[in-house]
Amino acid sequence: MTERFTGSFTQQEPIPEEGIEAALSVLRHGRLHRYNTAPGEIAETALLEEEVAALTGARYALAVASGGYALACALRALGVKPGDRVLTNAFTLAPVPGAIASLGAVPVFVGVTEALTIDLDDLAAKAGEAGVLMLSHMRGHLCDMARLLEICDAAGIRVVEDCAHTMGATWEGLPSGRHGVIGCYSTQTYKHANSGEGGFLVTDYEEIAARAVMLSGSYMLYDRHRAAPGPEVFERVKYDTPNISGRMDNLRAAILRPQLRALVGQVARWNARYHVVEQGLRGTPGLTVIDRDPRGGFVGSSIQVLLLDWPDGTIPEVLRRCAARGVELKWFGGAEPAGFTSRYDSWRYAPSDPMPASDRILRGILDMRLPLTFSEEDCALIARIIRAEVGAVWQASGRAGS
Repeated sequence: MTERFTGSFTQQEPIPEEGIEAALSVLRHGRLHRYNTAPGEIAETALLEEEVAALTGARYALAVASGGYALACALRALGVKPGDRVLTNAFTLAPVPGAIASLGAVPVFVGVTEALTIDLDDLAAKAGEAGVLMLSHMRGHLCDMARLLEICDAAGIRVVEDCAHTMGATWEGLPSGRHGVIGCYSTQTYKHANSGEGGFLVTDYEEIAARAVMLSGSYMLYDRHRAAPGPEVFERVKYDTPNISGRMDNLRAAILRPQLRALVGQVARWNARYHVVEQGLRGTPGLTVIDRDPRGGFVGSSIQVLLLDWPDGTIPEVLRRCAARGVELKWFGGAEPAGFTSRYDSWRYAPSDPMPASDRILRGILDMRLPLTFSEEDCALIARIIRAEVGAVWQASGRAGS
């Protein structure tokens, strides 16, 4: 009998009971706005920011309405202006170039390697073209951060880290988001903590932090931020920093606080599931498993593999056959974005030059979520299905003996 998977790739775990109770408390008192506090009360959002700063080791943290807002806010806090060029990954998702374009700035795409990380040789070649790199740790793949910073420091490039897929990850023991000038995180439903939408940014630079707070819409209530610089820093920036409201509210903060406390344990659970799928796929003809750099601690909330140089039409056939057995794979090689996939040449608001070496890799990327609602037995079944269907298409294509 042919095995079939019947689970949902978009079903997350429920919010922890502690978060539900905290949310109900906020709903009962009605003070959802972060600055609407009773005498002596510390807002849930302010407490969350302190906890984010402690979790990442940053001096300052700001909770905002979305990860995309965090990215655009970071660029504005750095002074990026319309017409400025900003380096970023060719392999990323739409909110990253979207954040750049939303300021009227111009994305300059940097290639991707077979490890699915930013191509550092291409970065070095383009380093003179921009003063900021928005580095996307796409799908949790971290590059050699020491070499990246060496390139950027030599060229005077400030690094903003997009950590939407790396909250809880590390590089040589340092949390993701702490290598650059600013780290940005997402708490959208499919990320590592779930508030529906939401995000954070962290930094050690007091003026950047103050500008970010003002940008987020503090209405001069910056004294209610606890993971923020002192009032004298805000005095320097408050009248020349626009209000572009994007605050997080107390309801989402209440939901998030217990999730962040549980993050280390959740990472271990994701990685256990990831390793089951990874081991089940190793040795599949025509399929390349992405080996993780041992210097990085990753979060296996999704898995990517490569079907490099497959003939036209064969990868869609793999997707079709896997879907018929209940396994949802995403492909970055399609002519049109599907689901959450897209490529650098999908974003017509951000013109790009052809990148044939990167195109070859993007055409081969298969991507799959691994929600914690899957058991390890589920993951083993999913790996068996992918392995069987990849093998069947590979053999039918006449590549089995190549």
